[in-house]
Formats: sequence, C-alpha cells, structure tokens
Amino acid sequence: MMVDARGITLTILSTGSDNCQVAAGTVLCCVSVMMSKAGRRGTNWMIEILSLLKQGGDPGWCNNVPIWLRSPWYETKEGQSQIKDVISPRVLTSHLPIQIFAKSFFNSKAKIIYIMRNPKDILVSLYHFSKILSLYKDPVSFDTFFDDFLQGNVLYGSWFDHVKGWMQMKKNNTNIFYITYEELQQDIRGSVMTICKFLQKEFDDTLIDSIVKHSTFQAMKNNKMSNYSVIPQDFMDQTKGSFMRKGVSGDWKNHFTVAQSEEFDKVYQEKMKDLKMTFFGERT
Repeated sequence: MMVDARGITLTILSTGSDNCQVAAGTVLCCVSVMMSKAGRRGTNWMIEILSLLKQGGDPGWCNNVPIWLRSPWYETKEGQSQIKDVISPRVLTSHLPIQIFAKSFFNSKAKIIYIMRNPKDILVSLYHFSKILSLYKDPVSFDTFFDDFLQGNVLYGSWFDHVKGWMQMKKNNTNIFYITYEELQQDIRGSVMTICKFLQKEFDDTLIDSIVKHSTFQAMKNNKMSNYSVIPQDFMDQTKGSFMRKGVSGDWKNHFTVAQSEEFDKVYQEKMKDLKMTFFGERT
C-alpha cells in the first residue's frame, strides 16, 4: 500500500512526512555514510561496495547478513529500529527527495553518496520492480507506467525533481559525492578508489581487488543475502520476476518505442534545462 507524504508517494512501511522531517534526529554523525537516490539506480550495488569496504574487503559479512540490515533504510519504520544496531561506521540508505530528507545532515560531518542513472533505464527497472514489490500496484502496462513516470506518479515521486533537488546541493556541500551507475559500470575499479578517497579511507590493490571481485552483478545475484531471495514473499514476490534482473545499461532500448524515446527526450530537456549539466555517457 502506498501513502502520500507532502506530495511524495511512499510505501506504507515509510515513516511518513512528520518522521521524515524528524530526520533531524537522524543519528547521522561524522562516522556515518548516507546513500541517497531515487529508485532503481544501483542502490544495492553501492551498499555491497560500502559493506565490503567497511569490512576491509572480507566478503564474510555480505555473505551472512541481509543487505537491508547492513544498510538500513532510513525512511522506513523497520530501518529506524535497525539503525541503533549498526556498528560504526554506519552505512544508511534513503530514496528521499531533498525536501523531506534529514535536515540535520547538513549540520553534521556525515557524508552522503548520491547515485544517478540514465532515467530511461530507471523507468524500465522500476517498471519490472513494481511487478514484484507486493506493496506496490502492479503496472497495468508499460505504456501506462511510462506516462506515470513522466508525470511523477511513481514511488518517491518525480525523478526529475529528485535529481534537480539534490544536484542543487552540489556547490554548497563538500560532504556530498555524486556518481552515476554508468560510471560504476565503465570503471568499477577507478570508481571504488574515488569512493575511498571521498570517505578518506586508506586502500591498496588487495582491498580494491576484493571489493571489485565480490561486488559484481553475478556475485550479488548468487548471494542470497544480497539478492532478496530470503525476504518474505508477501513483501516481494520473485515468482513474478527477479530482483537482480540484468544489471546492464541501455536496456530501455528494448522497451521504448521511437515515439516514447522522443517524448522522453523532450520532457527531459524541458525539465532539466536549468541544470546545464550532462549526466550520462549517452543521450538520455
């Protein structure tokens, strides 16, 4: 079931706008890392990378502790109760847009990693995810979902507003690091090293090699602690599809019609024109 929090669509598991605002009590401190992004951008990939980094490259923790316990979801009731059990340095996850994100973060020394992805691929990924997420309405059709996405009638609201909101923080806060899904795919090793530098984490070739090896799509797909196969079916029904679906860029080309691609480009250019930034290696 979905609920509305200040105009943003959240799941019923979410704390709601009042408690999201109380993200003032955000247990964010100088040893915490918060990841934020709109849905289906490589969330779990980044959690895996940071989990391995936290453990010095040892995959044991990733192989024995569910991914949602390693990095609790900040805006959910369950996540709020799980945060206290996470050993420092903590890694927390959020999909919240800037307007209902923890305001106390910006007065703390905590760091945030904001992940972006080609929105056409996000649309496709979210479409398939909506089919297996039991709390979400099953999409009537791809065409209907396409229209809903452009109008912002999807989980966590408009992708365009989400990205614009967070990108506006770039010039004002050095504790926010921006990276794209495409960058991770094109140069995972270089990306991991850059993340280490941002977090002021010492690293060597052995650590980087281990993180790269154990955070591949196939490694995560085969890890029941990372592929959500142990989560109850009443929350996520993977008989309707796989949570770890493809892990590729450009799959939108297998779903969009030419007309849809052109319509999306038009909306993208109109809504994102003020940022004057290029996010991805290819045209959206």
